[in-house]
Amino acid sequence: MRLIVGLGNPGKEYENTRHNAGFHWIDCLADMLNLTLRLETGFHGLCARVSQGDIDLWLLEPQTYMNRSGHSVAELCRFYKIKPDEIIVVHDELDLLPGVAKLKWGGGLGGHNGLKDIAARLGTKDFWRLRIGIGHPGHRDAVVHFVLHPPGKEEVALINEAIDRSLQVWPLMARGDLQSAMLKLHTQ
Repeated sequence: MRLIVGLGNPGKEYENTRHNAGFHWIDCLADMLNLTLRLETGFHGLCARVSQGDIDLWLLEPQTYMNRSGHSVAELCRFYKIKPDEIIVVHDELDLLPGVAKLKWGGGLGGHNGLKDIAARLGTKDFWRLRIGIGHPGHRDAVVHFVLHPPGKEEVALINEAIDRSLQVWPLMARGDLQSAMLKLHTQ
């Protein structure tokens, strides 16, 4: 792996919303690794570099708003010659309950505008996704309000548990052993 992207929206008003689960995951990983994310204007995002032997791994939180996340991802990938199969995108997932985290390769975009923009800018849907469950409001007309507001106290605890469990497989993810990471995460 060479790039881990956490999806969310910049700004205080979105900081604790369900849609920012990807940002929260990256923040937790950065804390775990004692890294500080810094604004890189050329990549339109907050970035940190992790050196692993002769490979640099990048953490990225696009600051372009969710619907334009692909702009930030594509710029960083182009500059560092990172291929789509070397990327993990961490994002909120309506189709999973709070407390669930799943790793998957490619596939559908589930109506997620951040994923749609990344796939459009990269020209492929073939990249890894770490899906953090946030639950579904029950009706599609309620989705926008739901994702752009903070979860309740019980949901926060469950989402944080899912993030913590998924961070336990970080060493496998960092080595690029995503099949083992997926097996371990899905059987915890």
